[in-house]
Amino acid sequence: MTSLFDPAVPAGAFDEFLPAAAAASAAQRPWAPEDGALPALYLSHGAPPLFDDPEWMRQLFAWAQTMPKPKAVLIVSAHWESAPLSLSSTAAHTTPVYDFGGFAPRYYSMRYDTPDAGDLARRVLAVLPDTETVHEHRGRGLDHGAWVPLKVMYPNGDIPVLQMSLPTQDPARLLALGARLRSLRQEGVLVIGSGFMTHGLPFITREMVTGNVAPSWSADFDTWAAQALATGDVEELCAYRSKAPGMPYAHPTVDHYIPLFITLGAATDPEAPVQTAIDGYMMGLSKRSFQVA
Repeated sequence: MTSLFDPAVPAGAFDEFLPAAAAASAAQRPWAPEDGALPALYLSHGAPPLFDDPEWMRQLFAWAQTMPKPKAVLIVSAHWESAPLSLSSTAAHTTPVYDFGGFAPRYYSMRYDTPDAGDLARRVLAVLPDTETVHEHRGRGLDHGAWVPLKVMYPNGDIPVLQMSLPTQDPARLLALGARLRSLRQEGVLVIGSGFMTHGLPFITREMVTGNVAPSWSADFDTWAAQALATGDVEELCAYRSKAPGMPYAHPTVDHYIPLFITLGAATDPEAPVQTAIDGYMMGLSKRSFQVA
């Protein structure tokens, strides 16, 4: 394999990862009420190259194994910005969205067949304000910001999963939406914001791809975010457009950063320090991922 974008066998690393991970996931203890609230997560999700990165798959799977297996997953992805607020199909085995291009044919046949999520949808609707108009897109499956990392974390596809759109880019409104979801954590629902801590795709160089060298705009933004998260400085995080170093190179569009506010909003205390689960870089982009209690 010359790089993650040119593997000798597309998703070959996933094939090697799957047997042991599937067995461990099947044996994972399910969430029970006495466990209390599950954490809320922000993860950097990758794309098809995740399936060719053994270390990153190991990190994501190990993270999932540190908590009881959730009863359901509600995920917000950078790749679905839609207002009014929308939900993906609740039907079992809905075909994923292959919202990427230029990869080997195999990635477009990979699936993540999960159970019916109707019960989860009803619980989500119950915690949203009556004034919130919510649409179910009956034919829309999970996009790659959802199904790609979840296929690694819970490879058996045995958990109901529902995706919710990002209806706004306003941090305050996203924090408030996350707060509405907070009570679901007490019911064994894993709430996830899925993005990428830096995502300057137009500025990726050959050196970044082949050597995984983080440019200053990526490293500086990651250091800034890590410090603000470690001190619970939500106000600083909200002011990223003017205060974060590396902008706008780190985020020429903000879709991969703002799911972080759903996660923080769903925290019991959004200003409490977070627990970093994964750091480091992929192609020079920060894959920092964390959880909040």
